Amino acid sequence: MSRADKYKSAGVDLDAAALAKQRIGTAVSSTQTPLTLGAYGAFGGMVRVPEGVDDPALVMSTDGAGTKVLVAIMAGIHDTVGEDLLNHSVNDILVHGAKPIAFLDYIAGSNMDVETIAGLVEGIARGCRAHDMALVGGETAQMPGVYHPGHYDLAGTIVGVVSESAALHGDEVVPGDRLIGYASTGLHTNGYTLARQIVFEDMGLGIDDEVPGVGATAGEALLAIHRSYFGVIHPVIDKIHALAHITGGGIEGNLGRPLPQGCGARVDRSAWEVPPLFRIMQEAGEVDEEEMFRVFNMGVGMIAVVPQKCTDEVRSYAGNAGVETWVIGEIVEGAGVELV
Repeated sequence: MSRADKYKSAGVDLDAAALAKQRIGTAVSSTQTPLTLGAYGAFGGMVRVPEGVDDPALVMSTDGAGTKVLVAIMAGIHDTVGEDLLNHSVNDILVHGAKPIAFLDYIAGSNMDVETIAGLVEGIARGCRAHDMALVGGETAQMPGVYHPGHYDLAGTIVGVVSESAALHGDEVVPGDRLIGYASTGLHTNGYTLARQIVFEDMGLGIDDEVPGVGATAGEALLAIHRSYFGVIHPVIDKIHALAHITGGGIEGNLGRPLPQGCGARVDRSAWEVPPLFRIMQEAGEVDEEEMFRVFNMGVGMIAVVPQKCTDEVRSYAGNAGVETWVIGEIVEGAGVELV
């Protein structure tokens, strides 16, 4: 065995890494914006703060795609979880009113081939282009001994900007404000440990088997891309008092986060029809209703808190863009989130 092959035999293929880097370079270059500084391949990524933002404040968030990546590995489809991660991150800073300007990814795994690595980054880049933001860098780490062969973890950091005076903190929320729920596109990127157990163990389905009553295979249903709400919310952000991205912890675990002292929320669970996938999983897994609402988004991916007089305008903007919404409750005096 030559010296050049020893690292490969230990689990890291530098030749494959070089091929992946070429594909990654093409994907990264496709996301450059007028704010981008520097060339691809540097040790750090740079972007300008956009002009025209008074008292700019940077908004940053780090998150991962969770165990949804295990479904992607089963299906052999990796670009969609890349886009999931990007959209999830966009939503996380959108709740503060921020516009995304840059993203960095982190991919760590073992024996990942070129198609896997490139697919992940190409999905992230596709999401970046859709939001006119730059993929300014990242890290790809082959870590045999830490991860099982062929497995990986996916995470990223997003940078956005908002005028300090326009940032959403929830301080303008008052009793009487309405809650607008925005339709999700499935599970998004939360609850997959339980979802995988139900679909693949309790229901005994394979990745290409159709989920009864859903009209999609297990892979299609579980890999549905996490919706970005930026395009339907940011243009009307000045009509909104607060936002809650419904991720891990469900409605109860997220809606309370932006509410000021003295304000609670009452959510009417009959205000929208829970998509079939959630009900099928609930029945097949024998999961309690309360637990379903704590683990999953149950069809509501984002909630906007808006003054009653702005409700129709905010909903109309989303409807014209093809995103279904419902008035699902209101802000009340008190504390906490009550689902009725």
